[in-house]
Amino acid sequence: MYSYEDRVRAVELYLKLGKRVKATIRQLGYPTKNSLKAWCEEFEKSGDLQKEYVRVKPKYSEEQKNLALEHYVNHGRSFSFTLRALGYPCRQILTAWVRERYPETRKRVVGKAGRPAVSLATRQLAVYELCTREGSAQAVAQKLDVDRVSLYNWKNQLLGRGAPASMKRDKGSPSETDRDELERQVEELRRDIRNLKLEHDLLKKANELVKKDLGVDLPLLSNREKTKLVDALREEYGLTELLERLDLARSSYFYHRSPIRVADKYADVRRTVAEIFEDNHRSYGYRRVQAALIRQRVFLSEKVVRRLMKQGGLHAARPKRRRYRSYIGEISPAPDNIINRDFHANAPNEKWVTDISEFQIPAGKVYLSPMIDCFDGMVVSWSIGTSPDAELVNSMLDAAIETVTEDDETPIVHSDRGGHYRWPGWLSRVAKAKRTYP
Repeated sequence: MYSYEDRVRAVELYLKLGKRVKATIRQLGYPTKNSLKAWCEEFEKSGDLQKEYVRVKPKYSEEQKNLALEHYVNHGRSFSFTLRALGYPCRQILTAWVRERYPETRKRVVGKAGRPAVSLATRQLAVYELCTREGSAQAVAQKLDVDRVSLYNWKNQLLGRGAPASMKRDKGSPSETDRDELERQVEELRRDIRNLKLEHDLLKKANELVKKDLGVDLPLLSNREKTKLVDALREEYGLTELLERLDLARSSYFYHRSPIRVADKYADVRRTVAEIFEDNHRSYGYRRVQAALIRQRVFLSEKVVRRLMKQGGLHAARPKRRRYRSYIGEISPAPDNIINRDFHANAPNEKWVTDISEFQIPAGKVYLSPMIDCFDGMVVSWSIGTSPDAELVNSMLDAAIETVTEDDETPIVHSDRGGHYRWPGWLSRVAKAKRTYP
């Protein structure tokens, strides 16, 4: 049982710390959470606490008490049997009744004398030694030949539970200023954690409600979208906190909240539009959907139908537009691929390869057409020009043919079989020179 002063001290500290239960109990060392809240509630109602505890009406009457004691004595003095037979009271209360009525039945340890009562002067001396000690409390207890727990009990009885057990300042213990600073830092950390959690929940819920592909930027949301976001998080966070975080005025919130709560007058029409769209294989546009609605005696303007289809994601399928292609087929039969990636040559003028390369220079584009011998990579001939035309490749081929002096040398000319190497001018030159054209 706590004294009046202990209870008042606890309530004052509890109110001073902003009704923080854990901080109050940690600093005082007492009482329990429920006791502290009950004291504070009593203090706020009446402005003070009771000096003395009011004894409540006993739970069991004198007649019930006598009946329980009589049953206990007449039935073998068994606590368990009495409790099962009568159904009351608990074992502790029945034990107290028996010890009060029959003190001679109390069990005592034989052969060990009880410890004599300690005088007030001895307890005061022990508490003084405890509070002014230099060593441990166990050393003081051994010196006075008492129990260590008894020392602290005497200290609580004489000085109160709030008094320190040692007057010597602990070098490692923080001062009152340090404690206040630590508590302030803890509060700041809690506030930062809550702000981060709020921001995380806002972004997560915004992604669910708005569903934007490129992410969500809270400042760029419309007031209507912010209103939906606030309503989704109202159960977990306060309205003022959400409005400040989203930079949304209270008047704007209630303005946009009113139409949101109004029932959709086009709810039935939306279902009808969706059914018409699906029944016609998702091929109807807004004009044909509007015509189908008119046949069902549902008259809506073109804009309303378009808006309902857009909100429902009903987009008619469209055939893809074919890109223009100038290719009309092969201009001549494709020659056989004789080399077939085997570019190894055992002698000069056995295999030739050619192609056109494009170069970008400050003056414009330049095109190079070389003829390469696969035997040693030597350039047989080449031509250069500003246009990849027939004259470019024909002049290069004429120069390459002139380099062949032996009649038995018939090189195979390999190209990518493009249009430059399938024109009549190229084919006639190859046939006249009796060269193989793959």
